Amino acid sequence: MPLIPEEPQIHESAQGPRATPASGRTAPTPRPVPGPRPAAPSRPGRPGPVRPTPPAQRAQRDAVKPGPSAPAAHAAPPAAPATPQIQLIPASAEGALDAAEEAVDLLLDSGRAPGEVLVLTTGEQHPWAAHELSFGEASYWAQQDAGDDVFYAAAAAVDRAAVRPVVVVAVNGGPDAVAATALPLAHKRAGTLLIVCGDPQQINAVLGAGV
Repeated sequence: MPLIPEEPQIHESAQGPRATPASGRTAPTPRPVPGPRPAAPSRPGRPGPVRPTPPAQRAQRDAVKPGPSAPAAHAAPPAAPATPQIQLIPASAEGALDAAEEAVDLLLDSGRAPGEVLVLTTGEQHPWAAHELSFGEASYWAQQDAGDDVFYAAAAAVDRAAVRPVVVVAVNGGPDAVAATALPLAHKRAGTLLIVCGDPQQINAVLGAGV
């Protein structure tokens, strides 16, 4: 009696390495998830005459025979948000606003979009903010929501300011309590960079305790 060859057995390949996040303060780039590898060659059957399978049975067998399962993709865990970099520009209270304006010009010249920059003042308002507030707070804050230009605001109102990639703070006077409160909050509003213009001793004392 002729023998029927064994069904070919397909061996699944081992899964590839899992993507693991790189350690550090910057957000890691996840490695690509490996796809399924080619299946191992089928094992040949025992020698002997082959009995042909009727087309109907062969089609039914091929329909129900399970194929190789692809390895499950292991997504990397979400990376922790990066801590914004802090840059200090020494300036007197009288020159802090001018230093902040120069910093904004350099940011824009380097390719930053105007809508990525927020400027806060601890003392006298920036002339643009004072002018726009004369038309009412609703239209003033609507310009922040539009996000298409540099936005200037008082440091005392930092809790209403939106998060932007770059925050520039001009410590141009005002009560010390305003700077002490505003600087840590400005650090939280900055996505990637916080620039502070003012007295280095005062700024380091506040940021060292509040950040």
